[in-house]
Amino acid sequence: MTGDDGPVSRTVLFALALVVVAAIAPTFGTARPANEIPVEDDPPDAASLSAPTANAWEEVPEVDVAMASAPSSVPNANDTSVDEVSVRAARTDGSLIVRLSWDDATADAVTPQAENRTPGVNTFWDAAALQLPADTSTHPGIAMGSERSQVNVWYWSAPNTTQELQAAGPGTTTTIPDTALDTNASYENGTWHVVFDRDLRVDDAGANRTTIEGERDVDVAIAVWNGSNAERSGQKAVSEWQYFPFGPGAQGPPYETILWVIAGLAIATVIVATTLGVRRT
Repeated sequence: MTGDDGPVSRTVLFALALVVVAAIAPTFGTARPANEIPVEDDPPDAASLSAPTANAWEEVPEVDVAMASAPSSVPNANDTSVDEVSVRAARTDGSLIVRLSWDDATADAVTPQAENRTPGVNTFWDAAALQLPADTSTHPGIAMGSERSQVNVWYWSAPNTTQELQAAGPGTTTTIPDTALDTNASYENGTWHVVFDRDLRVDDAGANRTTIEGERDVDVAIAVWNGSNAERSGQKAVSEWQYFPFGPGAQGPPYETILWVIAGLAIATVIVATTLGVRRT
């Protein structure tokens, strides 16, 4: 290397740094903190969001949430078929509205009492649920909470069953009467779209029902059952805990941004090393 290589090398490094910064800078504004489900406040035409395929949903950010078989001792617990659910969420003055969408080759909405049921053959239906802490200041166990940290479950099934449930651990689920939850579902082109519409606040908050005050983030987990795969009870696809960012400011590390920065620096290092190596030859 000659005595002129120093300034030239610094120029090359500076130019590469500018390229890397220009490439990754946009990600700082768009990266999503890990496990965050963004919530759109008062989107346009919010009144139509109760319809699962309303055009207004296109104005609400969407995230894909990974699903896996729930840890369970029930037979065939590891045999589940849904590996991803797309989630959109919006908040109005009085409600939290969440839409779950997932691919399913069949719409299993046949009830056990259906006239066309084959005798002696069990029939199961598609279903989905959202699980939230009953007390949003706590972080319950993912498997239906515990006695000290209970959960509120918002449940829908394809025969148009809507239930609001409470649980204090596996096998303790009970129904909350006079639900504050509405659901609506649509099955189109091999995809379920299910809307959960729940009041932010409920009068009977003492009945282990989630009240969303907007002062802190709220954990949420997702469950889906595929009836044609005989999924029911503990045999279900579930997510890890996610969260709705209702608290002040960003609460999670922007892992997507960090990964882009690391990748950009690695690329720049390789380019610089290659350039300097060529100059030495």
